[in-house]
Amino acid sequence: MCMIFINDAKLPRSEASYLAFRLAFQETFERISLARQFRECTQDGFGYLTEVPFLSGVSPMVQLELLASTWSRHFSEADFSGTLLDEAVIYAACERAAWSLENESLSVIKRYLAKGPVCNALIPRREWSREMRRLHESLCADADFLLISQFEDLPPGEADVLKREWGIEDARLQPLFDCQERWFAASGMRDNLAGLLTPAEIELVSELLHLPVAAD
Repeated sequence: MCMIFINDAKLPRSEASYLAFRLAFQETFERISLARQFRECTQDGFGYLTEVPFLSGVSPMVQLELLASTWSRHFSEADFSGTLLDEAVIYAACERAAWSLENESLSVIKRYLAKGPVCNALIPRREWSREMRRLHESLCADADFLLISQFEDLPPGEADVLKREWGIEDARLQPLFDCQERWFAASGMRDNLAGLLTPAEIELVSELLHLPVAAD
């Protein structure tokens, strides 16, 4: 069984990993749906990636695309070496899912799981939050993506010194900057949702988000 590697450790294909991705996706998607239903103007300021301060302004649509992309590598039959952005997505999904389990009504959690491709009959339990956090702690020990916000308040020279001291290369950081410049999901998102959502759910998401169909 193949999967994504983060810092040479495998993200296991488990109920915990599925639940983290599923809950983070469903909550963010529901917020987007409500914002559009009530015609709220804001398109940022919410979503699971707000758990990472530097990425808190990423468009919620792009947040879902990033989650789907990381999920697809996790769900793939090939091995992938995860990027720092993948690491941030996994951390944020696990933290947001843990927060939801601790603070949301369990009936809401059950609704997020209902009709999903797997685990849809599970009875949510508050203690699942510990599993969510253990999952990201086993992979994201350094959590370099949480340090990036500190660089923004420093002169470039001082920031470069810190990056060298912490062993953070600019090439690893660039995808975290790039995703903040986009507002809409890319065409591959639809296919990347396989295994996380059912075909009917994928069609619903595609319709609401106006996902482009990938070219053949």
